[in-house]
Amino acid sequence: MSEVTIKVNGREMKGEVEDRTLLVQFLRDNLGLTGTHVGCDTSQCGACVVHVDGKAVKSCTMLAVQASGSEVTTIEGLAKGNELHPVQAAFREHHGLQCGYCTPGMIMTAVDMINRHGSSLDETMVREQLDGNICRCTGYHNIVKAILAAAGASAPLGVAAE
Repeated sequence: MSEVTIKVNGREMKGEVEDRTLLVQFLRDNLGLTGTHVGCDTSQCGACVVHVDGKAVKSCTMLAVQASGSEVTTIEGLAKGNELHPVQAAFREHHGLQCGYCTPGMIMTAVDMINRHGSSLDETMVREQLDGNICRCTGYHNIVKAILAAAGASAPLGVAAE
């Protein structure tokens, strides 16, 4: 067992975990942050994407002990109270979801993508950048539309400040 200390959504969290515990398991099982989904257990689907030190990471590919000392943002950490993050609002406005299972990972990937590329994103680039995120429902058209709308609407998209 190892002790981990991770700043999650602006709050320092500590826990004891088995060394083989994945970050996604720590977030879901230890902290109750169930917005981060487990879709495939093979890092193919992207449903588990979170930000670790500001970068999109598939949390099913990282051990919780590897994240110790890092800052992690989950889908629960994007909104400011009742005010949706601009990417969340764009997904709602442009109907970028159906069943919603992939949506948290898509949104976390989109925020990272927009932070890296800003308004220079175009449809081709968005589709290429979404390569590691699978949606079985939408056909991606409205997801791409939502990301492009959010990219055009804002500069770097940080997370909610505490």
